Amino acid sequence: MTAVDAIVLAGGRASRMGGVDKPAIVIGGRSMLDAALDSVRDCAEVVVVGPHRPALDSRFRQVREVPPGSGPVAAIGTGLSALDTASSWIVVLAADMPFLTEATVHELLRRATESTADAVFAIDASGRPQYLVGVWRRSALMAAVAGLGSLVNQPMKAIVPAETVLVELPDIADCDTEEEVRRARESLATDRASARLDLTEARERLGSGLTPLVAYEAALSEVPGAALAAAITAAGPLPRFDVSAMDGYAVSGDGPWQLRRDVGFAGGARPEGLRSGEAVRIATGAHVPDGTTSVVRDEFATITGDELARLPDTPFRGDVRKSGEDRKIGDLVAPAGTRVTAALRSAAASVEVTTGTVRGPVRARIVMTGDEIRSTGPLQTGQTRDSIGPVLPDLLAGCGVRVVDRVHLRDTAHGFDDMLTETTDFDLLVVVGATGGGAADQLRTAIARAEARVLVPRLALRPGGSTVVAELPTGPTVLGLPGNPFAAIAVLLSLTPAIVAARTGAPLPRKILGPLHNAAEITAPVQRITPARYAPDGGWLGDPVVRTAHLAGLIDRDGLVIVPPNATDGSTVEFIPLPS
Repeated sequence: MTAVDAIVLAGGRASRMGGVDKPAIVIGGRSMLDAALDSVRDCAEVVVVGPHRPALDSRFRQVREVPPGSGPVAAIGTGLSALDTASSWIVVLAADMPFLTEATVHELLRRATESTADAVFAIDASGRPQYLVGVWRRSALMAAVAGLGSLVNQPMKAIVPAETVLVELPDIADCDTEEEVRRARESLATDRASARLDLTEARERLGSGLTPLVAYEAALSEVPGAALAAAITAAGPLPRFDVSAMDGYAVSGDGPWQLRRDVGFAGGARPEGLRSGEAVRIATGAHVPDGTTSVVRDEFATITGDELARLPDTPFRGDVRKSGEDRKIGDLVAPAGTRVTAALRSAAASVEVTTGTVRGPVRARIVMTGDEIRSTGPLQTGQTRDSIGPVLPDLLAGCGVRVVDRVHLRDTAHGFDDMLTETTDFDLLVVVGATGGGAADQLRTAIARAEARVLVPRLALRPGGSTVVAELPTGPTVLGLPGNPFAAIAVLLSLTPAIVAARTGAPLPRKILGPLHNAAEITAPVQRITPARYAPDGGWLGDPVVRTAHLAGLIDRDGLVIVPPNATDGSTVEFIPLPS
């Protein structure tokens, strides 16, 4: 990107909206100010003109026009004076356009650098120039501002240069009224609702878009499923002292040796020091006595009376593990992002580390929806047995998620809104059902009313296309699964590991890849997920047909395969093992 600075206007009175802080209005999960700042993230320097915002990233310089609310020209003049760098171009944006993108700014800058004009401005859908969405030559903007006696309450046309280029760009729409805000929200919700992502795209969005959990100090034994928020280093050496690596005899010097009667056991008293020519019986892991030069293994030794000798033609091996040989104090045991597993806990304990700074584990609430679902008791007319809820805790545990409770949400007028506001004590809300477009499928509209940030609107996947993933303003992730049992389980196993990784700050899980021998009879125009079993010679054989209304198709299967569109026999696919 050509060297460029940016001035973002984030003040004004918003008189037609009752004086609200217009740049802070959230549309589609982000404020209009955030939309403007995201679009100029590549700029060398960004100045935000308006009331001070304590939460704003420190890389953005904040200034205030004098007097406050004295119009866009005064704000531009203040922002211009605050710029330290001397880039040739300056982007000027008003923070009242929710659809601004980096592409918008890049296109304006491209047109500016290819012309001789002093400024390039965007045109909205009605053909009206938007003078607060533009790129200026620095020299032209400075001259225009300097040419005015006073900047207070001047109209933008007072500084617009004679030589300009107007560019018609998509999604150039400001929000000056409550009705325009409402329409923008509806438009964004409609666009996002129609977007379908394959599983790779969905996982990448989750990995980069979900907010990590707060880090805290914990005993590693109490947080399986968490991930390290800071690296663990050795607090003690490993081994702590010189120990025998084998059962045998600690010896000093060259043999033969005089065998003493005392014995060294692991955890027992350390034998007294050896003099040259002496040997003592020693067990694996025992602290070798001072003076030990090596350990002679049992199978390499011969004893005659009190004399120990090495058998002829046996190799010489030291078989002593030196103190700090595996880890010295301060050595790295595991970097940040490492999952807390049994192996990590063991490795940490071996160097005297039992606590660490971690994120997680992710705590989940399971919500089964629909009046027709019944968990216990006899079924009434029109009801069906809950065959998913009882197995979800085990499946989530296999993904590193700790389930805190499982509830049933009846079909009520405000049930979904209440569900999305009562969000204490959990980090993940797993909702089964209500993700489609039917009359009772209210989850998506409730997510929109909650002003959640939608990361995965739908999946280009069969089955499971109606899946939705969002992040609530209060923090928890919402994983909305289809009510269809097989689709729900398939999507859960496909996406939950990515959610856990993002929330705990761990890397995305590595994929298991291999050949699907009968891919041609399974493939479809979009990704397809189906049960599979191991093939005798490696790879997998998938089920061409699966009944999705129950989980019987998973019986005697080893896992699921994700089959790409238009796959041929032997195509490489991803395999997801079923938890045992």
